[in-house]
Amino acid sequence: MRFLLVVPPLTGHVAPLRAVAAELVDRGHDVAWCGPEPTTSELTRAGRVYAAGDALEFAVERRPEGLRGFAALKYLWEQYLVPLADAMVPGVEKAVAGFRPDVVVADQQAFAGALVASRHTLPWVTSASTSTELRDPLGAMPKIAAWVDGLQEGLRARHKVPCGDLRFSPELILAFTTVSLTGPIAGVGAVRFVGPALAPAPPVGFSWDRLDGRPLVLATLGTANAALGRRFLSECVDALAGMPDVQGLVVDPTGELLSDEVLVVKRIPQADVVRKAAAVICHGGHNTVSETLASGLPLVIAPIRDDQSMLAQQVEAAGAGLRLRFDRVKAPDIRDTVTEVLTEPAYAAAAARVRASFAAAGGVVAAADHLESLAR
Repeated sequence: MRFLLVVPPLTGHVAPLRAVAAELVDRGHDVAWCGPEPTTSELTRAGRVYAAGDALEFAVERRPEGLRGFAALKYLWEQYLVPLADAMVPGVEKAVAGFRPDVVVADQQAFAGALVASRHTLPWVTSASTSTELRDPLGAMPKIAAWVDGLQEGLRARHKVPCGDLRFSPELILAFTTVSLTGPIAGVGAVRFVGPALAPAPPVGFSWDRLDGRPLVLATLGTANAALGRRFLSECVDALAGMPDVQGLVVDPTGELLSDEVLVVKRIPQADVVRKAAAVICHGGHNTVSETLASGLPLVIAPIRDDQSMLAQQVEAAGAGLRLRFDRVKAPDIRDTVTEVLTEPAYAAAAARVRASFAAAGGVVAAADHLESLAR
């Protein structure tokens, strides 16, 4: 069978589908990707990629810093998601014509996949790399929800597609999480909770002999927050330097931070490092949260924007970590919070419960099973 994976140029959205794609290929299926270039080829490392738009035009680094609340949501929809869909539709059309897929798998922020699949009456699947939309975050804000609906209606009208909500396939939604983390979700419909799909990361050099055997605390803000995160990471360095019973490791992509007491590096093989850690400080990116909880580790989360605040709320509600204010927190607050999640056994116990739910959900194997069933 042939599966076309339509993605935005965003690392966290491509990563789970990369693991699922590898499983599908191992089962003998044909898989092709479609997304803005050259980023899609760089992120997927796949042999068959159909170009759909210019990745430089939609690089996350172009987003203004400091956007919060409705301003961030407005920018996301008006300046990113809707223009991205318009730009990608011609390339997705060419991919469908050239590859002739049995199923289109569209990331939840790559509306072009849903638009083109619906136009050609192809089965299409939503890849929900984060659970934010499943919890209906705009349910208590009807005017904003109506505004989002209007933007979608404009997209459907421009591309002459009568389908419903472009964020949710009526046939299958793959949610790369579990209810143990999200909490109960009403009206899930076609949602299948498969847990994280953790793909092997590109090889990154790391001096493992620098780890000295003390409990390791990792601080990272992912791949898209280098400049914005400098103040917070500096506070993390100061906080961890004042904790002699742990070893701090801070990932600073800018290379500007220095410390004699804390390891500061530009890049790490994150999944491998997380497996050796005792706790993780992060911004609440879905992949980092998933990797940490899949290892049964507690979290300290300082959300910056987008879905990160909701993920932090989910982690706190599950009892697997604590939340901090990204733009205001100081080193003593970070130190106290890390100490609490390390010394209070309830946090590790809750993280272990989420880890067990991830393992039971089936991950990439379950995701591939659902896709095969739909294709048949």
